Amino acid sequence: MTAATASHPLVQDSLVAAAAAFPGKPAIIDETERLTYGELSERARRFARVLQDGGLQAGERVALYLDNTAVCATAIFGTVLAGGIFIVVNPQTKADKLAYVLGDSEAAALVVEGRLETIAAEALQKSPSVRLVLETNGGESSRWPDLDEAIRAAEPKPADPGTSPSDLASLIYTSGTTGLPKGVMMTHGALVFSVGSIAHYLRLDSEDRILNILPFAFTYGLNQLLLSVRLGATLVLEPSFVFPPRTLERIRNEAVTVFPGVPTTWATLIGMEGLGEYPSVRCLTNAAAGLPPPFHEGLRRLFPNAVIFRMYGLTECIRVCYLEPELLDVKPTSVGKAIPGTEAFVLNEAGERVKPGEIGVLHVRGPHLMLGYWRAPEATAHMLRAEPGSQEKTLCTHDHFTVDEDGDLTFVDRSDDIIKTRGEKVSSVEVENALHEIPGVRTVAVVGVPDELLGQAIRAYVVLEEGASLTEREIVRLSRSRLEGFMVPQEVRLVAQLPETESGKVRKKSLLADG
Repeated sequence: MTAATASHPLVQDSLVAAAAAFPGKPAIIDETERLTYGELSERARRFARVLQDGGLQAGERVALYLDNTAVCATAIFGTVLAGGIFIVVNPQTKADKLAYVLGDSEAAALVVEGRLETIAAEALQKSPSVRLVLETNGGESSRWPDLDEAIRAAEPKPADPGTSPSDLASLIYTSGTTGLPKGVMMTHGALVFSVGSIAHYLRLDSEDRILNILPFAFTYGLNQLLLSVRLGATLVLEPSFVFPPRTLERIRNEAVTVFPGVPTTWATLIGMEGLGEYPSVRCLTNAAAGLPPPFHEGLRRLFPNAVIFRMYGLTECIRVCYLEPELLDVKPTSVGKAIPGTEAFVLNEAGERVKPGEIGVLHVRGPHLMLGYWRAPEATAHMLRAEPGSQEKTLCTHDHFTVDEDGDLTFVDRSDDIIKTRGEKVSSVEVENALHEIPGVRTVAVVGVPDELLGQAIRAYVVLEEGASLTEREIVRLSRSRLEGFMVPQEVRLVAQLPETESGKVRKKSLLADG
């Protein structure tokens, strides 16, 4: 049974439906409180009224500089109930980037975590558009009005802003490895469609308890909130994955059934000793970066009752494809077919669909595509292509894929990460997968570096399992039995950790910049 069985075209409609169907059921459990659906709905409506009483107009932007908590969830739904467009800003963001996001979006309001008020105050000096600032968990020395007090004092009846499915619900700022972030414009219709499609293929329902260690600032983390509410399920929030044993304890104590993660999450868990089994988990999902096939066995050991969903997506359309878990052993590197209700296909340089096994660029169609990048028409045109004689758009991912005889997709590499060596094109992902098979290797990042003779030489940065004694030379030797000669790394560097973006992807350009 799900809370949303009828058509609910707006993001907030799922909360309204869940509150009606399950008013006393836990909606969100964080470190300090447990909110029922009835309580979450009331708080969101009161927050919407706070924004409207503070002068927020329909279509204005509200920045949420908050931790992953029930407060942030309340603010997300409250913003859309007020007719606003929410922007979740990762709490690790520094003042300069926060000021950029506030200025670029011309945010009218900012909600800030008390511990971040000094950073926020610095950013606000460069953000004249912000008219309303609210603070949560600020203590006696708070600089701005207290959010919790404002919510308690407000009426739980916001004015109807007249929102339609084609209106923007959110700006999601991409975490690029270089340059300034771009605001991905997501409509209510795109978010609602995406979440409905994902709920369908993951086979989840209202009895599930979903763990979220991922920031709401990124689509993978935001999806866990929207998915939980769409289902009338329970969301268990962890602020981060800094202390894995504590996360695992919460899985056990809260009987978590769904655990979304990224490859670095799984690498950490697989590399830890004596963790035991977590039988309550029935579904594991992986996105943000490719899941190395050698991780499958380790995950099955820890979560013996769980199916594993390999998925691929990008911020510009939330999710592209997934592999049915029953095919995991048959197609261990595949990310499957397009999510329900959408289309994904691979084109060669001539714009023709590739034959099975040929490499091309992945393109996507469907109701889940972004509207474009906020006030960036050239960047939008680079990603979204108009269909001749149609209003429909196609998203060009600029990522390289192959397709097999069954139509299942396999990620080859991002355009920037293809290595050209000895006249051959090498997928860094394929080399990484091979190195992950070497016992003692925890995680890997492979890059191409300039070389006068080869064009580019292959360099692998390797993090070892605790206690492993592999040398760089041994890793090169062991890779020769797993890779074709031209794909064997010319150089291996052992490192303590790999630099990551806020969304869990490895910053390969940072590795190259460090020499």
